[in-house]
Amino acid sequence: MILPIVAYGDAVLKKEAKEIDKDYPKLSELIDNMYETMYGAYGVGLAAPQIGLAIRLFLVDASPFADDEDLSEKEREQMKNFKKTFINAQILEEEGEEWAFNEGCLSIPDVREDVFRQPKIKIQYQDENFDTHIEEYDGLIARVIQHEYDHIEGVLFTDKLSSFKKRLIKGRLTNISKGKIKIDYKMRFPLMSKKR
Repeated sequence: MILPIVAYGDAVLKKEAKEIDKDYPKLSELIDNMYETMYGAYGVGLAAPQIGLAIRLFLVDASPFADDEDLSEKEREQMKNFKKTFINAQILEEEGEEWAFNEGCLSIPDVREDVFRQPKIKIQYQDENFDTHIEEYDGLIARVIQHEYDHIEGVLFTDKLSSFKKRLIKGRLTNISKGKIKIDYKMRFPLMSKKR
C-alpha cells in the first residue's frame, strides 16, 4: 500500500526517532509499504518519519544509480544490488574530507541543493530479522545512508545549508508546507488549508 509522504514543515520530521523491537506492530507490512511508497515516488531512500512515524527505521535501494554514467564501473556495480532495511541504526564513525553532492528529498519536492558530507561511514544497525550488523560504506551509498539516517535524527538536508541558501529557498519551502506544489505521488501537507 502506498502511504502519503509527509511534507516539509511537519513536526514529525524534526523529532529524534525512537528505537523499536521485533514486537513493533505489523513491522514487515510497514516495511513492504515503505518500499512500495519509495518506488512509487521514484526515491532511493525513505525513512519512517517521512511517512509520519518517529521510529528508527529507514530503507535504501541504490539500484537507480547503477545506470549513472558519471559513476565509476565499480560504483555502478555496488549500486546495482544495494537494497537494505536499517532498523535502530547508529552511525559509529564518519571520516574523510567533506564533498558536495546535489541532494533532494521526497519530503521536499523540487528543491535540490549541494550538501557537504564526509565520504566514509561505519554504521551499526539491525536488519528486518533483527540481526545486528556493523558495516562500512563510502561514496554515494554512504551519502544516501547519511541522508536517511539524518531523518531518524530529526535533521533535514536543508538544515545543512548556509543561512544565505536557506533564505533563498524559504518561500519554496513554505509553499511545499502549504501544498502549493505539483507532485506525482501522494503527500500530506502540514499547512494545507482545510477549506475546499
